[in-house]
Amino acid sequence: MKIVKASLHNEAVARIRDLITSGRLEPGSKISEKQLCQLFGISRTPLREALKVLATEGFIVLLPHRGARVAEVTSKDMAELFPVMGALEGLAGELACDRITDDAVNEIRARHHEMLAHHTRGDRAGYFAANQAIHEAIVAAAGNSVLTAMYDSSRARIRPARFIANLTRERWDEAVREHDQILEALARRDGAALREVLQSHIRNTYQAFTSAAETVAQPAAAEQPAVASR
Repeated sequence: MKIVKASLHNEAVARIRDLITSGRLEPGSKISEKQLCQLFGISRTPLREALKVLATEGFIVLLPHRGARVAEVTSKDMAELFPVMGALEGLAGELACDRITDDAVNEIRARHHEMLAHHTRGDRAGYFAANQAIHEAIVAAAGNSVLTAMYDSSRARIRPARFIANLTRERWDEAVREHDQILEALARRDGAALREVLQSHIRNTYQAFTSAAETVAQPAAAEQPAVASR
């Protein structure tokens, strides 16, 4: 399971993210840098850089002078966060349709095609990065600083759940179809339609997350060696 040195940083990010989403690194558990370095065959420098990236993505929490812990994605938190994010993204879509430029639409379209390419290759990490860039671009295009601040304060907390939601191929394919609808509504500048499809997309993502979280929580983790301690 050692990581090829030419891609230490990116591979470490992908491997740790996979350990988290598969349940081998449990929510709230302390991350053992020593164990991960041994597992991946890397030094602490690229590992710590990877942890910083995962902290910005919301997968882990960095604790000053105390290392890092896996972020806790509780059902209660997500039940409260997803409706808020749906409302924020729906409003952002409606506002964006009134303000977005042709260049900005083309940039989002390019991200969409990039996302489709990752989906075709089965590259979940690349897909997720392009996917989130699309959502963030729509919020930015809304041009509302208050909305953006509220969105930014929640997106890191909800990001792991959005990643977990696409663990099944069925939901992943469905999410791609929903993104086709998002792009079509945006290109038409149909604010009402974009609000509706974004809110539906978030609701479906939440439902997929709850199903995936139940699967991850099953004893599969107990069948594999632990890589972190509480």
